Amino acid sequence: MKPLPDSVKKLIEAKVYANVATLMKDGSPHVTQVWVDHDGDTVLINTNEGSQKHRNAVRNPMIALDICDPTNPYNMAVIRGRVSDVTFDGAEEHVDRMAKKYLGQDKYQMRQPGVRRVLIKIEPTHVMAPFDESARWKAWDAQKKQDER
Repeated sequence: MKPLPDSVKKLIEAKVYANVATLMKDGSPHVTQVWVDHDGDTVLINTNEGSQKHRNAVRNPMIALDICDPTNPYNMAVIRGRVSDVTFDGAEEHVDRMAKKYLGQDKYQMRQPGVRRVLIKIEPTHVMAPFDESARWKAWDAQKKQDER
C-alpha cells in the first residue's frame, strides 16, 4: 500500500467530492461522484448494497479516483488502487459521519427501507498529490511570475 501524503489527507478531510472509476463486466469504465473519507492510508467510500460501484468493486478490485477542490482545480489528487475490503461493518455509522461532513446532519436522511449501506475500503497503489504543492507546479508558478515582470 502506498501511503497517503498529508496534503491528500487534508484534501479528503475537506468538503470535497471524489470521482470514482470502477470497471464494468465488459471492461468499460463506470464513473460516479461520491463522498470520500480516509482511515489513515486507506481511502473509504460508502454506497448502497447492490449499486453498480458495489457490484463492480466486488467483481474486480481495480479502482481509481480523483479528488478536486472546487475552489482551486489545481488542488487535486489522483489515486489508483485496489479494493481491500467491502463490508457492512461500520457502514451505517460511516454514512452518518459523511452526512455530518457534507450535509451538516447528524444522521443520513436518505436511507431506503431494506437497503443496507456498504463501506468500500481502498488501498492506494499510486498517488498523485495536489499539483499546486509539487515541484513542477512551483517551477511553473515561479516562471509565470518571472514572465509577468
